[in-house]
Amino acid sequence: MASNKAPIQILLVSYPSYGHINSLLKLGKCLAAKGSSVIFTTTQKAGKDMETASNITNKTTTPIGKGFLTFDLFDDGLNDDHPMRASLGDYTSQLEHVGKLYVSQIIKNHAESKTPISCIINNIFISWVCDVATEHKIPFAILFNESSAVFTCYYNYFHKLVPFPSKTEPCIDVQLPSIVLKHSEIPVLLHPSNTYPFLGPLILGQIKNLPKALCVFVDTYEELESDFINYILKKSVIIRPIGPVFNNPNIIGASNIRRDFVKTDDTTIIEWLNSKPKDSVVYISFGTIVQFPPEQVNEIACGLLNSQVTFLWAKKKHDDLPDGFLEETSGRGKVVKWSPQEEVLAHPSVACFITHCGWNSTIESLASGVPVLTFPVFGDQPTNAKFLVDVFGVGIRLGYSGAENRLITRDEVKKCLLEAMAGEKAEELKKNAMKWKKAAEDAVAVGGSSDRYLDAFIEDVKKQGAVNFQKI
Repeated sequence: MASNKAPIQILLVSYPSYGHINSLLKLGKCLAAKGSSVIFTTTQKAGKDMETASNITNKTTTPIGKGFLTFDLFDDGLNDDHPMRASLGDYTSQLEHVGKLYVSQIIKNHAESKTPISCIINNIFISWVCDVATEHKIPFAILFNESSAVFTCYYNYFHKLVPFPSKTEPCIDVQLPSIVLKHSEIPVLLHPSNTYPFLGPLILGQIKNLPKALCVFVDTYEELESDFINYILKKSVIIRPIGPVFNNPNIIGASNIRRDFVKTDDTTIIEWLNSKPKDSVVYISFGTIVQFPPEQVNEIACGLLNSQVTFLWAKKKHDDLPDGFLEETSGRGKVVKWSPQEEVLAHPSVACFITHCGWNSTIESLASGVPVLTFPVFGDQPTNAKFLVDVFGVGIRLGYSGAENRLITRDEVKKCLLEAMAGEKAEELKKNAMKWKKAAEDAVAVGGSSDRYLDAFIEDVKKQGAVNFQKI
C-alpha cells in the first residue's frame, strides 16, 4: 500500500443529470483544492456536456488548488435513442447494472496501481454505490443535494418518527423541528399523490445507508439551517453542512472547468446586464426539467409585458411564447436558451429571481443576496418555497405546487413582480437576503463553519486510511 502521507484518493459517483452532477462536481473541486486527488465518474453521455463546455477529455487530470481532479466516464450501454432512456425507472435499473461493474473496476485498478481509493461519495438515486463501497471495505459518504429540512423530512418518514400524509389521511400536517408543514409543503415524493412512486424509495434507500456512512454532506450552511442540522446530529447521524459550495473561494477561478456545462455566449449576457441600472432586472429560470403548459407560459409572459419590468429569461424553448412577445419586449427583455446562473445572480443589476425553487437555485439566490418569487412544481421545490417565504424571509409566493394544478394569472404575476421590485416589501426582502448572503460568505471563508466541516471530513478520511494502513 502507498504511504498514508500521499494525497487521499476520493472517488465521486454521480447520477447522470445536470443538477446532481453540478452539485457533486463542485464538492469534488472543493476537496481537490484542499489537496485531495479526486476521481469523478458518471456516464459518458452526461459527461459530453462537461467535456464540451470545459474543453476537457475523459481520463484527463486537471490541477485544482493543492490537488487534482480526473474524469473517468463510463458507457451506460444504451444508444442515444434507446427507448429505455424515456423510462426513468428502467434507466435507473440499467444504470445500476452497468455502474456497479464499472465502479468496482475503478476500485480494482487503483488498488493495483498502489493508489487505493480512500473514500467514495455518491449522490441520491444511486444508493447501490454504497453497496459497492461496503463490498470493497471502503468508507463512503453521501451528498444529499437538497436542504437539511428536506433531509429531515425523509429521515423522519423513513423512521416513522412523525405522522405523514397517507392515502387514508392525505391532508394532515407534518411536525418538523421549529415548523409545521402543510401536506402541500412536504417533499412531493413523500405524498401519497406522488406520480413517480419509484423515486421516493431511491432516496429512502440512502437513509438506510446512513448508519454505515462516514457522513452525509448537505449543500447548506450552519447559520441557515441550524435547527435541522442539530436535530439530525442528535440522531447520531454525522451531517456536514459544507455550502454554499458554488461560492467556496477555494474553487472560484481555481481551474478552467466551468461551473455550468452548456456553452453559451456568456459575454453577451453579462454585457447586456452591464447596460442595466442597479436592481432593475428580473431574472427568470425554471431549471432544466420543469416544463409549464403553454397557457401558464402565456400568463407569465403577459405578466412581464404588463408590468413593464426589465427581464432576463433563461428558457430552452422559445416557440411557446406569445406571438410578438420578443419584438414587443426588445431592449428591456432578453430571452436566452441558457444562462450562467451563478454569474447572473451575482450581478448588481439583478433585483429578483423568479424560480422553481430547486435546491441549487435556492442556495444560489440566498448566497447572492437576491430576493425571489417562488414558483415550485415538483420534488423538494414546495418545501424550499415554504422556507424562502416564511422562514428565510426573502420570497413572495407566486406559484404553488404543481399538484395543485392551478393557473397563475398574468395579474398575479404583475402584482408580485411590482411588489418585489420596489416599495416597503422589496426593501424588507432585500435586507433579509443580504443577511443570508453575508452568513454564506462567512461560512465558506477560511475558518468558517462550512470550511471547518470540510477539513473535518478530510481528517476523518485520513484517519480511516491510517487504520487500514496499520492493518496491512
